[in-house]
Amino acid sequence: VQLQASGGGLVQAGGSLRLSCAASGRTFSNYAMGWFRQAPGKEREFVAAINWTGGFTSCADSVKGRFTISRDNAENTVYLQMLSLKPEDTAVYYCAATMRASIRRNPLEYNYWGQGTQVTVSS
Repeated sequence: VQLQASGGGLVQAGGSLRLSCAASGRTFSNYAMGWFRQAPGKEREFVAAINWTGGFTSCADSVKGRFTISRDNAENTVYLQMLSLKPEDTAVYYCAATMRASIRRNPLEYNYWGQGTQVTVSS
């Protein structure tokens, strides 16, 4: 499956962005999806994940209450709605797909990755 992330940009602290990840190539609904991020000099970290039906989600503690992951299987797209952004949210955000149907937080369990989209939050 091919993944194309979009929606990143420059925003002031307290602002919002919605990231999208469009999938193609295979049956999107067969995959659980995740968002990860990587800041300069840091390891890639889990942000949020959603199972194949969209009925179960999980978020990192650092974004809980501010970020929401969702998916539209008819549109082959997964979203990450980000509210109340903070400078520490600045990173390249990646979407990923795992052949496992349930939620995964470990990036090593993901089979396919998008190219990443830059999110920069100014103070």
